[in-house]
Parts: sequence; C-alpha cells; structure tokens
Amino acid sequence: MFDFKAIGDALIACDEDKVLGLVKSGLDQGVAAKDLLSRGLIAGMDVVGERMEKEEMFIPEVLVAAKAMSAAVQILKPLLAEGDTGAQGRVVIGTVKGDLHDIGKNLVAMMLESAGLEVYNIGVDVAPDKFVSELKARNANILALSALLTTTMPMMKETVAAVAKAGIRDKVRILVGGAPVTQAYAKEIGADGYAPDAGSASKLAKSLM
Repeated sequence: MFDFKAIGDALIACDEDKVLGLVKSGLDQGVAAKDLLSRGLIAGMDVVGERMEKEEMFIPEVLVAAKAMSAAVQILKPLLAEGDTGAQGRVVIGTVKGDLHDIGKNLVAMMLESAGLEVYNIGVDVAPDKFVSELKARNANILALSALLTTTMPMMKETVAAVAKAGIRDKVRILVGGAPVTQAYAKEIGADGYAPDAGSASKLAKSLM
C-alpha cells in the first residue's frame, strides 16, 4: 500500500528532493499519477495552507513548499490524461489596473494551483475589460482580484461591474483580497468572497466550486 501521507509530510517539511523521490517511487510502483496528485500533493498543500492561516508556517516556507509541489506536478503532467488533471475549476487571477504589486497575488496563484485548480495568472495593472476577455477566452469560473493600494480598490468595483455588463456574472465567482481589502468591502462591491491570505483564498475558491 503506497504511503500518500509521506508525500504530504515531505511537502509540509519543504523537502523538495524527498517529494520528488516519493513521486517517482510511486510511479515506479504503478501508482496512478492522478492519485499521487490528489491524495499526496494536493492533500499536503491543503495542510500547508491551513498552517499558513494559523501562522504556523510563513511565506518563505510556503513558497518553498509550492515550488516543490510545482516540480512534482511537472513530472506528473505528461502522465495525466488530457482534461484529467484533477482540476476542479479554472481561475483567472490578476492585480487590478493602476496597481503593480504581485508577490501576494503570485503566492495566491501558486496555492490555488496547488489545490488542483487550473490557474491563469495574467499579471499586474490589469484593466477590467482585460479580465473580462480572459474569463471568456479561458471559460473560467473564478476571478481572483488583488489590490494592495487603497487608491486602486475602486478598480475592483469597476471590474465586478464589467463582468456583470459582459453578461457572464452568473457564471463567475469573484474573490478579492489584498492588504486594504476587507470582507465588508467585498460585500459592498458585490464580490462573492474575501480572503485575507493565500491559504484561505485556496480554501474559499474550492468551497465555491
């Protein structure tokens, strides 16, 4: 019986070499790639996210764990049947127009990907119409917006309005986050949810699927 928990434990310990060794060992033993992904890697990153929320793990450690996860996924990708990556949804994520901050947004993107979601990170300083065109092009069902400045928060409201105007609001769940953003503001602009950090963003996105 393959020990999936060992992969998760190695991820939590930020031991990339061990993670990759265990994944390769699993494949050698004939374990299905999708099981290594969901029962080993994703399960482990779920714990990383929870520990980040509780401040038991910090951003540098989470980044190392996410890097190990990413390296392992690269090994598994060729073996995962097309469309059978375990992806539970498609996410378009970006920082709103006028805002050039991307570290927090990139961490959220990595955590979402690690949770088994298909993520399209479209960068910073993204205009509302660009978000809309990407949502349509990717047939995405989640939009994640980041703003790190109080002066750019209104662009979140404009983006939500643009999605509604495009007639796709009923198909897309909108999540917002960033230092000045609050749950009250998310509600005020009509977003579906607010996450204070990358770990909770990942959990929230999965709960909305």
